[in-house]
Amino acid sequence: QPAHYLVLEDCIAVIEAATTRRDRLEAHIEAALPHWSLGPVVQALQSLRGVALVAAATLVAELGDMTRFANPRQLMAYLGLVPSEHSSGSKRRLGSITKAGNGAGRRMLIEAAWTYRFPARISGDLLLRQEGLAASIRETAWKAQTRLCGRYRKLALSGKPMNVVSTAIARELAGFVWAIAKQVQLAGT
Repeated sequence: QPAHYLVLEDCIAVIEAATTRRDRLEAHIEAALPHWSLGPVVQALQSLRGVALVAAATLVAELGDMTRFANPRQLMAYLGLVPSEHSSGSKRRLGSITKAGNGAGRRMLIEAAWTYRFPARISGDLLLRQEGLAASIRETAWKAQTRLCGRYRKLALSGKPMNVVSTAIARELAGFVWAIAKQVQLAGT
């Protein structure tokens, strides 16, 4: 039917407009990085699987200076990725994640965590993003990828729901984000 072609053309035009807008915004973010004091942290975080330009810039913009967290557990708690607790006396019951703190940062990490369901490997895009970074940062990113891919597989095979698995991986990914940010910020001082 001719009406179907009109709807199809309109849908294609909407997708093309959204793609153009995304590319334009990514170009603006890329242009702002050299002038931003936390730009090197954004570049380094892109060495992690699932953390491209937008996710890295969002994390750094939402979290700011990550050296303010004394350890990764504080960052995980700030993001609301730690389990809630219902304790009374000697009983200790853990519940779902608290969802307290920064929701945008938590969302970026959970979205990035879904990429760890595939086996560990360095893709062409990831190799380009890691180009020019220090060897210690690349090693930390590879360590993160091998650990999180294995952990994802193990949790999924144990029968956990996929959203629970992804949240657990996001919690551990926050620890690696903290470690990389700490490396970059200590190297910069």
